[in-house]
Amino acid sequence: MTSSSTAPFGAWPSPISAEMVAAGATTLSSVILDGTDIYWLAGRSAEAGRTTLMRRPALAATAEVTPMPFNVRNRVHEYGGGAYAVADGVLVFSHHADNRLYRLAPDGAAQAFTSPGRQRFADFIFDTAHARLIAVREQHPEHDGSHAQPVNTICAVGFDGGERVLVMGNDFYSSPRLSPDGRRLAWISWDHPRMPWQGTELWIADVEADGRLGTPSRVAGGPQESICQPEWSPAGVLHFVSDRSGWWNLYCLREAAGGAASAVEALCPMAAEFATPHWTFGNSLYGFGAGGAIVCSYIEQGVSKLARLRAGSTVPEPIATPYQEIRELRVGEGYLVVLAGSPTIAPEIARIDLASGEREVLECSISSLPAPGYLSVPESISYRSANGRTAYAFFYPPTNRDVRAPQGEKPPAIVISHGGPTGMAASTLNLKTQFWTSRGFGVLDVNYGGSTGFGRAFRDALQGQWGIVDVEDCIAGARHLLAQGLADGERLIIRGSSAGGLTTLCALTFHDVFRLGASYYGVSDLKGLDDDSHKFESHYNEYLIAPKARAEAVYAERSPINHTHRLSRPMIFFQGLDDKVVPPQQSQAMVNALRQRGIPVTYVELEGEGHGFRKADTIVRTLHAELDFYQHMFGLRG
Repeated sequence: MTSSSTAPFGAWPSPISAEMVAAGATTLSSVILDGTDIYWLAGRSAEAGRTTLMRRPALAATAEVTPMPFNVRNRVHEYGGGAYAVADGVLVFSHHADNRLYRLAPDGAAQAFTSPGRQRFADFIFDTAHARLIAVREQHPEHDGSHAQPVNTICAVGFDGGERVLVMGNDFYSSPRLSPDGRRLAWISWDHPRMPWQGTELWIADVEADGRLGTPSRVAGGPQESICQPEWSPAGVLHFVSDRSGWWNLYCLREAAGGAASAVEALCPMAAEFATPHWTFGNSLYGFGAGGAIVCSYIEQGVSKLARLRAGSTVPEPIATPYQEIRELRVGEGYLVVLAGSPTIAPEIARIDLASGEREVLECSISSLPAPGYLSVPESISYRSANGRTAYAFFYPPTNRDVRAPQGEKPPAIVISHGGPTGMAASTLNLKTQFWTSRGFGVLDVNYGGSTGFGRAFRDALQGQWGIVDVEDCIAGARHLLAQGLADGERLIIRGSSAGGLTTLCALTFHDVFRLGASYYGVSDLKGLDDDSHKFESHYNEYLIAPKARAEAVYAERSPINHTHRLSRPMIFFQGLDDKVVPPQQSQAMVNALRQRGIPVTYVELEGEGHGFRKADTIVRTLHAELDFYQHMFGLRG
């Protein structure tokens, strides 16, 4: 193929195959430092989505720590996180297959020390003074068919398998953190109907000599304040992130002597986000460096920045990096380790020397990158939406160095509605996006009202408005592309997963802007979602849609399954049959209703897949099916 080749948008030959996307689909997460050793998790799509633990010692090569068949995952809150801990070379992890905790012996053998049962563990830390772990425990009912909800506590877990509840009574807990001397424990709690990005509380209690906790004290938080990421400094000062100002900012607790009241101090007030929503355990976007400095990452207008906050200063000093998204950050002696990416850098684990700025990549999520001429670099845009709102997005133009479109042709465009809906679209290089742009599709990845990274007011724009504000912002984004001459109005597609699937279905049901749609394990029936929801999200719709007292009518009005007579656009659905977050019947009901009306619909079921697809063959199959669907419907194939 030469640069003079011409082909219609959407039908360009591309070197970025579905197999390449799947082969490079390593999911990196959960960075932890232990002395000079660096640990992280790597999800391998080629190994049926198994997550393994990696270690990089200071003077040796990176090596895999957990052998087959161990899968370092948990499903506390269903989304998991915080699935391992390490201290002084001692490693403990949760194995997904049985939810038991395992201790890795020096010879590499893994030994279970908790009993088989219905409990799950997350966010565990070592309490060396009492030779135990402290963990969030989620105890599930004995039978899967039971309507009883699991019980969440903070408990101590001995290496002999014994368990003792330390904190109980709230619906949810996270982030148990011991002070450096081991004498105090901090943690976060919250209750229904709130999600952790709405209102949480930060608590402290003394750890008694026998390991029990003294009387706890609430030191921050409440129904309208989201607290997250509590960490003790080396000097024993408790730090945390709070959105009391309208932005997730850094604070510390200044404790007065003689029983006087403690004071919460803002460390660097600014219109930026020093946290992301607590969907998973173990999030970390700041740490403590030399001389009392804090090294931190914050988000402005959807873009991450790295900085150092020196002791006594309220102004963060920028640290130059090539990154625009920083997902995790850990600070060592003179260096930091990040999980980060940019429009030209796929998510990677990197060690950065704080003095020289030298960067060493430890692992990249993509094994090999296509040549730059096939990679679309996004433009960050903002535009006006309904009722004078501003919405944000990243626009990826069609890019392929080998092909050009016929003169005057405009490309089909895919508008992506991210999941959550309390989530965020980022600009980090993603081969799934490049799969489309290298074939001649434009892609608009929307941060609609309700997204994170833009402050609490923007996040709260979705309160009572899910299925409305998000849809309006996606439609406004599509119209912005049309006004700029960047897309063909007859070939607009909307695509979303999970909560973004509801956005997709509502846009196609209640509006006529988009011509095709793709729903990945999307929500279609809000009442059904409530009836089948897991504990963590069982009251989420009270915030997103309406309180229980008036929910029935609003749910019925907002649910696409009740209005399938209004949906006339062809659609493709993808659904994991093991999905516990959005059950398969959510997709199946829509497919059946559309087929009865004769609407062109394709339905792809995936056995062994849950909420989010992990297997390489699944990624290949779904991308092929989605591309075939679009090309067939737009007449791009013979």
